[in-house]
Amino acid sequence: MSFNMNVAKSLVGRNVNLHLKDGSVIVNVLLKDVQKDEFTAKTFVKCVPYGKNKILNIPLKRIAWAELLNMSTILTNS
Repeated sequence: MSFNMNVAKSLVGRNVNLHLKDGSVIVNVLLKDVQKDEFTAKTFVKCVPYGKNKILNIPLKRIAWAELLNMSTILTNS
């Protein structure tokens, strides 16, 4: 199964690790929106790294898959 617009839309509002096709990983980002650029017809995933305010625009075609994170286990005190 490939990462496509429907998968991206289903993950909007959730924290994920984005695994890119080049092998790199963008860790713990909140997916904010999926938008199609009117002029270039490219689709972008808008996401915000945890604890930051700056929005990242990642081209949809560069994302291989997304790993859903459970923030309740990350934020618990040990």
